[in-house]
Amino acid sequence: MKKTFKFYIALWVAKIVAGLLKLLRRNASFLPGKIALKICPDFMGIIEKPEKIIAITGTNGKTTVSNMIIDALEKCGYTTLNNRIGSNVNSGIASSLLNGATFMGKTKKQIAVLEVDERSSKKIYPYLKPNYVLCTNIFRDSIKRNAHTDFIIDIINSAIPKESKLILNADDLICCSIGPENKEKVYFGIDKLDTDVEETTNILRDIRTCPVCNTKLKYEYMRYHHIGKAYCPNCSFKSPESDYLGTNIDFENKTIDIKTKSGTNKYKLISDNIINIYNMVAAIAALTELGIETQKIIEIFNDFKIVETRYSEEKVNDKKVVMYLAKGQNAIACSRTFDYIKHAEGKKAVMLNLDDFFDVKDSTENISWIYDTDYELLNDDSIEQIIVGGARAKDHCLRLLIAGVPKERIKCERYEVDAVNHLDLEKVDNIFILYDVYTVPTAEKVKAKIKEKIMQNVEE
Repeated sequence: MKKTFKFYIALWVAKIVAGLLKLLRRNASFLPGKIALKICPDFMGIIEKPEKIIAITGTNGKTTVSNMIIDALEKCGYTTLNNRIGSNVNSGIASSLLNGATFMGKTKKQIAVLEVDERSSKKIYPYLKPNYVLCTNIFRDSIKRNAHTDFIIDIINSAIPKESKLILNADDLICCSIGPENKEKVYFGIDKLDTDVEETTNILRDIRTCPVCNTKLKYEYMRYHHIGKAYCPNCSFKSPESDYLGTNIDFENKTIDIKTKSGTNKYKLISDNIINIYNMVAAIAALTELGIETQKIIEIFNDFKIVETRYSEEKVNDKKVVMYLAKGQNAIACSRTFDYIKHAEGKKAVMLNLDDFFDVKDSTENISWIYDTDYELLNDDSIEQIIVGGARAKDHCLRLLIAGVPKERIKCERYEVDAVNHLDLEKVDNIFILYDVYTVPTAEKVKAKIKEKIMQNVEE
């Protein structure tokens, strides 16, 4: 698109606003782009962009995958245009494009790595034509925004550029339905594991019948929810073969083999959580498609860690304190977190703080998602205490009772930090603090009080 007078006005005004916000020590991740789009609706289409663009979308994992790709590219010496500290909707991406451009609208970066909200596809892809679009997975999500997977898929498919090369999760049949008219596709996945089953007990399964003939799907193996290797017994519909296949996972030695058409290579695992293993395989697939040499990717992954706002653990005296983002309103993400805790070693306490906002007046009124979440996974003898805090603590306590968790193991408290008073350190080895995207500061306060309690217990 041709640069217009309106475009330059939008660019300069937004640049000035961004500069003022930075002087005020604000990250300028949203407002400058919003102003630019208000003045010039075609701003994202007109501003110059890097030669290569990769967009990362999907229900869960897109932030983690984006961060891994950005870190890897920068370790390889590339300059990246990204929205890692900003919004993943159109105004946030407009702010990122603005930040990566000169006062004349010329790009200063080599590669763009942009996390894209699924619902915002129609407002982004018509102006941003990615060379690659990576989709991590598609699940049922927030009731008020993304409750139905068909709804989300329709939005993405109506906007995704047909010339983009797609990098899709082969183990997710819904994800695989993205871009039916796109000619170039590669798939990533994970080979059969010892923990896989023939039938899952999860409450949610977002695809149960063949989308071609409506016959009930069968699985060679199931991993969780609708993830696994499926086929239709009545027609040719089935899971695609993976071009990037994670196999021979060694949890003890923390390694994984990635099998491709050109051979098999061993990588260091960044996590023992299956969700993050999928994220890792997805990032490796994307980096390879972007032209990064395999040996360089192996070297980079030797030093990778999950971002601490998503997962962190710390040894405090003889107790392990783990902070784990569980994403309230997202039944799948919470269920996966509960499953991880269930299978973790030792005796455990869970600080369950899943409110999306601190004050109930700002929270969603629809709590049906907690009945889609597998609270039954927390009904395990290794979990000695479940201490629930927050504005909707009593709702979560009721759900735990319905899941069969013994009443004596549950404590309920309105304020998350006060909930720490119920923690019995004599009973547990590991303490898991679960929190939402918007309540990280509260989770940090909870962790600080737990550490203080542990040290006081030592002194006594």
